[in-house]
Amino acid sequence: MEFFHDVNIDFLGKKWYFLAFSLVFSVAGILSMLFWHGIPWGVDFRGGTLVYVKFSHTPDLNAVRSDMDRAGLHDPKIQTYGPLANNEVLIDLGLRETSEQALDQGKTKIISALERNAPAGKIDLNNASSLAVKNYVMDKDPLHLGSDADQKYTAQAQAIVNYRDKVLGGVLSSLDQLKGAPGVDPAVAAIMPDGFFLSDFGVRNVEIVGPQVGGQLRTQAGLATLYSLLGMLVYLGFRFEWIYGIAAVITVFHDTLITVGAFSLTKTDISLTVIAAILTLIGYSNNDTIVVFDRIRENIKLMRREKLSEIVNRSINQTLSRTILTAGLTFLTVLALFLFGGEVLRGFSLALVIGILIGTYSSIAIAAPILVAYQDWRIEKGKRPVAIPGKAR
Repeated sequence: MEFFHDVNIDFLGKKWYFLAFSLVFSVAGILSMLFWHGIPWGVDFRGGTLVYVKFSHTPDLNAVRSDMDRAGLHDPKIQTYGPLANNEVLIDLGLRETSEQALDQGKTKIISALERNAPAGKIDLNNASSLAVKNYVMDKDPLHLGSDADQKYTAQAQAIVNYRDKVLGGVLSSLDQLKGAPGVDPAVAAIMPDGFFLSDFGVRNVEIVGPQVGGQLRTQAGLATLYSLLGMLVYLGFRFEWIYGIAAVITVFHDTLITVGAFSLTKTDISLTVIAAILTLIGYSNNDTIVVFDRIRENIKLMRREKLSEIVNRSINQTLSRTILTAGLTFLTVLALFLFGGEVLRGFSLALVIGILIGTYSSIAIAAPILVAYQDWRIEKGKRPVAIPGKAR
C-alpha cells in the first residue's frame, strides 16, 4: 500500500526552512528550561508528596489553594484529577512539606487545612483509618462483647471503611448511609454520630518520594538516555559509517530537546513514565532514520554518477509513503491515548504525541541533510567523501 507514487519533493532545497523551524522550537525550549520554567521534574525526580483528594462536590481550586496557604503550605501544585464528575484533586507538595521520617505529615497538613468548623472531640470519618474506627467502637462496645470484642469490631471497622472507599468512592455524605451498609451492624452504625463527623472530602492516596531517592532516579534517567544514544552511535557506526551514527545521535538529541522543551513550556511534570516514553521515542526515531539511511546506501550503489544531494532527495521520496503510513497509524494510536487515557497517562501520551511528530519530521529534515552537509564539507576540504558504496559490516 502506498500513498504516493513517483513523488519528487525537493526536501534538501527546503533545508533552511527546516533549520529555522527547529531553531525556533529548540531555542524556545532551552530558554524555558534555563530562565522561565526550568525542567519541570515530577515528584519522582525532585522528591515531594502527592496527595489525592476526593470531594463530595465540585471542588473550587482557588478555595483549596487559599486553604493550603492559610495552613502554611505555600505554592502547592493543585489540579483536577481524572474525570470531572469524580470531583478529585491532586495536590503536589514540595520538599519543604515532605518528611521521610513522618510519612503522613503531608496528608495530616492537608486534612487540617481543608477541615472547616470541625466539632471538638470528634473524628472525621471520611479521613479516619480502620484502626481509629475500631478503637472507638471497642471503647463503646455497642454489641456488649466484652473481652472477645477485638476480632468482631475489627471486622466492623473494616466493613465501614470498605463501604466508604469501595462503594461510595471515598466520601460519605451522611452518617445515616451506614445504616444498612453491608457488614455493618445497626448497633455499631447507631453510635457513630456520637464520635464522628463528616468533612466534605476524603484523602484517597498519598505518594511520597524523598529527596535522595528523587536525585538517584534523576541520575539514572540521565544515564539511561546517554547510554541509549551511545549504543545507537556505535551500532550505526558499524552498520553504515560513523557520520551516519553521528547524524542519528544529533537527530535524536534534537527530538529529545524539543520534547523536553515542550514539557517545560507547558509546565507539564516529567515523571518516570515520561522518561520511558522518551526512551521509546529514541528507538522509534532511530528506526525511521535507519530506513532512510538504508535507502540512501542502496541508491548510492545504483546512482554512482549522481550528486549526493540528489540521491538523498530520491531516497527520502522513495521512503515517504512508508514513513507516513507507519508514523500516521502510530500517531493516531497515541493521540487516542492522550485524549482518552486519563490523567495518569497524560504525560506519557503527551511525550509520545510530540515525539512521534518531531521524530518523523527530523528523520526527513534533519538526519539526511547532515550527511549532505558533512559530505560538502569534506569535498571543500579536499578530502575523500565517506558516503560511498559499501557493504554493511
